[in-house]
Amino acid sequence: MEIRLTGKKSIYEEITEAYAQYIRLGALQEGERLPSVRALALKLGVNPNTVDRAYGELEARGLIRTIPKKGVFVCAGGGESALKEEARRQFAALRDAGLGEEDARAVLEEVYASREERT
Repeated sequence: MEIRLTGKKSIYEEITEAYAQYIRLGALQEGERLPSVRALALKLGVNPNTVDRAYGELEARGLIRTIPKKGVFVCAGGGESALKEEARRQFAALRDAGLGEEDARAVLEEVYASREERT
């Protein structure tokens, strides 16, 4: 999996978001092994502590699991919880941008109504 650092967020956040998205989209499956902290840090040219922090965040979200002396693996069921976490982040961003609750509900209803029309 390719991780591109854009500089728009902190490096650990970019790593966290990239892997969370790969897991959410199913590009990384349950049980799949991720690169070691050192290997990914070397590949990206960043400090291993940065990768460790990103992996810690992913583990806190329940998306990965570190097994000592074995490696870092994608967890079961991470996709659904990752989707909910992404929705929470998006709604928080919209709220912070000034979108009111009623307007947010209206938009959500529009989105789901348009989805039902297509199916």
